[in-house]
Amino acid sequence: MTMPPPLMYGEENTMADFKNKVVYQIYPKSFKDSNGDGIGDLRGVAEKLDYLADMGVDYLWLTPFFVSPQKDNGYDVADYLDIDPHFGTMADFDALVQAADAKGLKIMLDMVLCHTSDQHAWFQRALAGDEKYQRYYILRDGRNKKSADDPGEPPTNWQCAFGGSAWQWEPRLHKWYLHLHDVSQPDLDWTNPNVREELANVVRFWKERGVAGFRFDVINLIAKPEVFADDTKGLGRRLFADGPHIHEYLRELVQNAGIDDMMTVGEMASTDLENCIHYTRPANHELSMAFNFHHLKVDYKDGDKWALMDPDMAQLKQLFSAWQTGMAEAGGWDALFWCNHDQPRIVSRMGDEETYRMESAKMLAACIHLMRGTPYIYQGEELGMTNAGYTSIEDYRDVESLNCYRTLLEQGTAEVDALKILAARSRDNGRTPMQWSARQYAGFSTKKPWIPLAKNYPEINVEAAQKDENSILAFYKLLIKLRHEMPIIAEGDIRFVEEDNPDVIAYERTWQGERLTVFCNFRPTSVRLRHASLQDFADAQKLVGNYPDMEECLRPYEVLAFARCES
Repeated sequence: MTMPPPLMYGEENTMADFKNKVVYQIYPKSFKDSNGDGIGDLRGVAEKLDYLADMGVDYLWLTPFFVSPQKDNGYDVADYLDIDPHFGTMADFDALVQAADAKGLKIMLDMVLCHTSDQHAWFQRALAGDEKYQRYYILRDGRNKKSADDPGEPPTNWQCAFGGSAWQWEPRLHKWYLHLHDVSQPDLDWTNPNVREELANVVRFWKERGVAGFRFDVINLIAKPEVFADDTKGLGRRLFADGPHIHEYLRELVQNAGIDDMMTVGEMASTDLENCIHYTRPANHELSMAFNFHHLKVDYKDGDKWALMDPDMAQLKQLFSAWQTGMAEAGGWDALFWCNHDQPRIVSRMGDEETYRMESAKMLAACIHLMRGTPYIYQGEELGMTNAGYTSIEDYRDVESLNCYRTLLEQGTAEVDALKILAARSRDNGRTPMQWSARQYAGFSTKKPWIPLAKNYPEINVEAAQKDENSILAFYKLLIKLRHEMPIIAEGDIRFVEEDNPDVIAYERTWQGERLTVFCNFRPTSVRLRHASLQDFADAQKLVGNYPDMEECLRPYEVLAFARCES
């Protein structure tokens, strides 16, 4: 039986704001170097706009390029209103916005509003004794101090994200300052209305330069608890994530910066479903969507990022089902992603980078791109780029990874084992230069890059992918095209099936008499469905697949998506 094609946008539906859009994340430092200094820059991004437009993406999210000492690769901002010379000039940025707009691409900026660099003028003025700016940061007396000059003990037992105490004694202030991340990143005090006004002005400044969207870094950590106390059950995160005034602060920021009609996404550290629903329901006027990271912790042994284990598929299935259906039922909206600048490469992590790299990369892509939410593609993900494969600590640049390495050795971990852990978990896996070609330095630069390349770039690169009609890149283009054209992908309800099948993630999307059914095999072996047969879909349209034909079983890392019109 021949089925009519699924509905396309424009036939019975108007375009749904951001729901049918796709975001491409660019890490400028590692994307394209235009001036031969080994560091990617804004002009390099501009050089590659044709590639991005051809892929079909809608928004380009650029990680921070503001003035920074680069202790945390730009997430330590020293000046929110100027561009670090490593990345170019304001004229370069303005030219990029204009050129992107001409190609139908919108620019989204990454705003770091939880903390500044300790080199920011505000913190430097605080150190110089300016009480106004001392109130911009979170300063506390130590516990059990014996005199004004005695540090005492840290105010709480909270730990920072990169290891060690979240408090640093500053003798010039006779106070401890809070830093939930690196010691060079003091946290801002959002209880101070002057801070909130300053940050709203920053966002408005970039909006007025043509920015069309914003990603807010660890934004759910801005609202600290009203009482600072020890965490008796953990490292503090549960006490300072999703704080008591977070929703109030977000609504105020959105209103004062004038960004309610723009696409916004919040990075939500250690959040929960209830809060993410609240953050993203349109009636609340907070954010368009939210990142949560629970699905990327299913390979953390005992919840420890640096303790390796195979991904817990049962937990992954449960998390996808709970978050997807929970957000749908309550009117929230997900940001869908596997990779970003803080994560290892997903094909190395949950796929098979050796035997089934092509198949697993395509399966992983389809798995989330066909879900309910807005998909994000991290640079190189569309090529199936892998982890870096570093074998020496000298190859690493990331402050978190270097801190972890030292800690592991201090705890008695053998060097070979510590390097194995970093090879699997380091953020640097996602920060290796974009692989444009098989030429020297992967076409990224004419000079040795700031961080070593992955050694497989001669085989995995854009030029090779563009010549292969069955490439991972071609598959991503198809997924993007389908989201643009088919309302069921952007608008449809979602229901998970095969929930007791340990090997398969499967779900159904429904919308106006249409049904989209997706099967994803996460194993390197063939598996059978438990509650359906692939033959049941003989009369359906095969919309997506990563094998040329279809068999009775799902083959290693196979994905199949079928569309039916049922009305």
